[in-house]
Amino acid sequence: MEHLSAVANIKSQIKRNRQNEKRRAANKIVRSELRTRTKSAVATAEAGSEDAAEAQRQAMKKIDKAATKGVIHKNAAARRKSRLAKRLAAADAS
Repeated sequence: MEHLSAVANIKSQIKRNRQNEKRRAANKIVRSELRTRTKSAVATAEAGSEDAAEAQRQAMKKIDKAATKGVIHKNAAARRKSRLAKRLAAADAS
């Protein structure tokens, strides 16, 4: 579970390392969920499913929430949403 190889001697740094590790693990879960939702939204749109609008809404919601929580930057969230909308529009057109 330990991500860092160097071991700190200072008590506050030991605690900080524990906190960082917990945050890293939590952020990893959120980023993974973002990728999953994005892929599922694109897949349902390309399949022409009626659930495409709901999948898009869920993906956009996850992206916004990640930006709000500070997992990704707000500009990165805007970029991801823009690219997702572009891909979904292209899937609807074809």
